[in-house]
Amino acid sequence: MSGHSKWSQIKRQKGANDVKRGAIFTKMTREIMLAAREGGGDPEGNFRLRLAMDRARAVNVPLANIQRAIDRATGGADGAQLESVMYEGYGPGGVSVMVEAATDSRNRTAAEVRAAFTRHNGKLGESGSVQWLFEQKGIIEIDAAGRDPDEIELVAIDAGAEDVERDGSLVTVYTAPNRFEAVKKSLEAQKLKIGDAEISMRPSNTVRLEGDQAKKVIGLVEALEDLEDVQKVHANFDVPEEVLETA
Repeated sequence: MSGHSKWSQIKRQKGANDVKRGAIFTKMTREIMLAAREGGGDPEGNFRLRLAMDRARAVNVPLANIQRAIDRATGGADGAQLESVMYEGYGPGGVSVMVEAATDSRNRTAAEVRAAFTRHNGKLGESGSVQWLFEQKGIIEIDAAGRDPDEIELVAIDAGAEDVERDGSLVTVYTAPNRFEAVKKSLEAQKLKIGDAEISMRPSNTVRLEGDQAKKVIGLVEALEDLEDVQKVHANFDVPEEVLETA
């Protein structure tokens, strides 16, 4: 498993998301607005919107906030100005980084992302410089505590999963994007405890880092994630678990 996936799990266990709840609400609102603007405001006919709403509810975004975001996106005004932008770059140790942003000002966001890379020993790259190292996948994380991981793996494969990774009680299921919803529903039908579930980017290979370089790349990813316009950060690093736990 890539260090970044494990790091995300550790942050959730520590409750790091609660500390920055306001920032999380902003990011979830923008994710909903982009989904509604691009695919319409009816979640029944817009899978991306349904997924964004599920993710928002999982971090306790109020239903009123969710509906307000949909209304803003589909009613014109400021919601129409929001757009999705992808940035690519390099971190310490040659780690490849992809940054998904939702912004109403490309110039502002590009400047902030570039500054974060520079401050943390990284470099913003050209479009297409690292994207070839990542593939879009449906990613479903399952808490296997109290269940047989082998059984969960078989259920996932039977449901159409492409790959399954296990790390202690965490089982991560990978699917083709167009199979994500069906696999997720099959797993839910088995009463499995599903944590994070999203369409994301999976690296084709990872870069193993130790010591100071590991800490530096974590610092870069954290700095990027802290930017208000940044929705998600994908990186192909793999670092020792003890470094992640002290991050």
